[in-house]
Amino acid sequence: MKRVIGIDLGTSTSEAAVMLDGVPFIIPNERQNAITPSVIGRKEGRFIAGEEADERKLLYPQDTSVEVKRLMGSGERIRLSNKFYTPEELSAKLLVHIKAYAETYLKEPVDSAVITVPAYFNNEQRKATIEAGRQAGLSVERIINEPTAAALCYGIEHIAEESRILVYDFGGGTFDVTVLEMFDGVLEVKASSGNNELGGKEFDQRLIDYLLYEAREKYQVDLSKDIYAMVKLREAAIKCKIALSSQKEYKITLPMIAVSGETPVTLEETITAGMFEEMTADLVELTRKPIETALSDSGYTESDIDLILLTGGTTRIPYIGRYVEELLGRKPEKLIDPDLAVAMGAAVQAAALSGELDPQKDIMITDVAPYALGIRIMTDMYGIPFDNYMDILIPRNTTIPVTKTKRYSTAADNQREAIVEVYQGEKEFATENVSLGEFCIGEFPRARAGKEKIDVEFSYDLNGILVVTAVVVSTGEKAHVSIDMKELDEPEDIDISEWSRAPLARKFRATVRKTEKWLAEQEYTPDSIEVEEILIALKEAIVLGRDMDEAEDIEAELLELLDR
Repeated sequence: MKRVIGIDLGTSTSEAAVMLDGVPFIIPNERQNAITPSVIGRKEGRFIAGEEADERKLLYPQDTSVEVKRLMGSGERIRLSNKFYTPEELSAKLLVHIKAYAETYLKEPVDSAVITVPAYFNNEQRKATIEAGRQAGLSVERIINEPTAAALCYGIEHIAEESRILVYDFGGGTFDVTVLEMFDGVLEVKASSGNNELGGKEFDQRLIDYLLYEAREKYQVDLSKDIYAMVKLREAAIKCKIALSSQKEYKITLPMIAVSGETPVTLEETITAGMFEEMTADLVELTRKPIETALSDSGYTESDIDLILLTGGTTRIPYIGRYVEELLGRKPEKLIDPDLAVAMGAAVQAAALSGELDPQKDIMITDVAPYALGIRIMTDMYGIPFDNYMDILIPRNTTIPVTKTKRYSTAADNQREAIVEVYQGEKEFATENVSLGEFCIGEFPRARAGKEKIDVEFSYDLNGILVVTAVVVSTGEKAHVSIDMKELDEPEDIDISEWSRAPLARKFRATVRKTEKWLAEQEYTPDSIEVEEILIALKEAIVLGRDMDEAEDIEAELLELLDR
């Protein structure tokens, strides 16, 4: 029987867990700590991760990357030690670190894992997570939503109970709310909603903005342009946020953080819990709409909920508990460790998949599709043919696994083929949603418009993996696309070193050379990093021969930065 571990791959911290003697157990890292910072760095030509990387970020910010999770599936590149990496590549280095300390503790190879993701992660973000696991040498047996994992952690000890549960999951980088029903060993997800750009990071930023303002007002210094000062401010903000979870005030002292004239500046500020609550109250208020959406989609009201579970490190902020109680009319429970619950729930799922789970504690999970899924079709709108309509086959919050089929007709006389374009989202115009893929189906027999029929089937599994199949009814001709997170193409490797030989090079040569000269004269700053990233984008546009408008837009952005 192979060992499968659970991993909470978080924005700020990550944890690994396993079932031991029928109980979920957090695997300690190499420092014997339960929580590992989600920090990746470079040291002496090698990658480091976790606490070793975290300890170096103040002195070597240019060699350190944090909060990579937010960029998963974005296609962005992250600069680290003068090289650029994808978020998947850096997340893989963190997973390699977690895999190594898990193997050391368990004294056996670890090749398989269940990895958690925010419930509101889209298909590309889920793909990226599995790709990171693959690069780390892990077979990702299941992707499980973080609130569902937290509910599993609770449910394993309350399997005989029947209850309706709302999980309020506020982590370092994302917020999710999920409504579940637990009965007869079944954990049924009813609805999920969330915000992938709301987390503890935003609370940190409010403190940073306050400190930047005070530094300008009191000492006439702008710390925002100093990469080293900004790292120190962020570290101080995080410590302050954590301290205010258990005490009424916290004094921030940052000696010699800047120089005003010839005088060293020591920044000292006392932040009270009331001040912190006031500067972040609007962020907490942003969780209201996802809660209301999840309740509405589940068909439940506030009074139907039997239990509210808080999970995620940000829920340690006292105001959040009070806000949730006021909004839902019930005191939320912290029955499980908010920092560790997700990893422990992932371990329960891992044990179920590997056959390690006690049959008496076996829990079956049903989850939901967090986004609507459909295809682009032609339809009549106000009597006018419209070819960009989003026709939804799987509505948001449909229980998965699920298979849905819908029949369509040809749109033109003697039509020989059709392009099936798959989208994720709920906008009426298909192209305003997220494109997931497309394929061609044909050849149709020649016939009048509407006579030939095509059956389109959407099959969506527990990993959030979608397979779309189309069949020509009259001939049985079949085609499909598998939007499968486990079968990713390797990312395109664009060699920009030969940009000057590309057909578009001549038009943009002067701008490229001007930028390269500017960069050579600059110190390593946030501005120079931004300029270099845009320069790379311009060279890529030149090499790939993208349309002129796109390349010109990139050039304009670059020149604007240089002229600031």
